[in-house]
Amino acid sequence: MNRYPALIDGEKGAYGVMFPDLPGIVAMGSTIEEAMTHAEEALRDYAIEASKDGSVLRPPTAMENVAAPRGHTLASVPLTAPTGRSVRANLSLDEGVAEFIDTEARRRKMTRTAYVEWMARRIAQMGG
Repeated sequence: MNRYPALIDGEKGAYGVMFPDLPGIVAMGSTIEEAMTHAEEALRDYAIEASKDGSVLRPPTAMENVAAPRGHTLASVPLTAPTGRSVRANLSLDEGVAEFIDTEARRRKMTRTAYVEWMARRIAQMGG
């Protein structure tokens, strides 16, 4: 999975995220977390559209080669573009962890699979 450098700027209540490698791809949010979530979605949508157009997505610049202008924070955003192909993953989990996943999935009105995929995307977004 590629991680694209992103620059965050703004102030409490209004944050923006831009990608130095992909001019014009931006996202906003009222919190940094929301702006980063929207940035991941914008990056994923851009990759999907580029694929449909037959365009090749520019590879990300190494984080150590990106300078953050004054007032900006450097972060990275994972590209988790769906392929449209499912793979079967047989997992053994601690019973308590599986119960937590099922409870949270029901609470969010998601399937277990959708919840685990969503969780993985959120962890990737946080840099985990």
